Amino acid sequence: MPVLVANLSSGKGTWGQLTRIINDSDWDKIILVTTEFGRDNFKPLKQVEYIVIDPNFFSLTKLISTLKSAFKELIKNELEVSLNIISGTGKEHTAIISGLIQAGISFRFIALTGEGIKDI
Repeated sequence: MPVLVANLSSGKGTWGQLTRIINDSDWDKIILVTTEFGRDNFKPLKQVEYIVIDPNFFSLTKLISTLKSAFKELIKNELEVSLNIISGTGKEHTAIISGLIQAGISFRFIALTGEGIKDI
């Protein structure tokens, strides 16, 4: 199964959707981009790796650079990377997408739909 990269941030109801995405599929690795609050309060049933950011403190270019480095370290030789950005802000989404692209990592978007987890 693929690696899951997901944003865990603000957004009413998004933590529940992300929990279903994590629990309803078999992932080789789960990487959550989040704040300290998210790391300390989100309690997934599966093992996850966190990339902790502070989008209010870092500039967009600093966020992208930080994420690019982290993705290069955490995602090596994986052929399937799934990305979910249901949670968070445009700044976070831009940084995550740019960080993956600049790290040379191909990905597909996934979402929880009425029919389950689907590529979008």
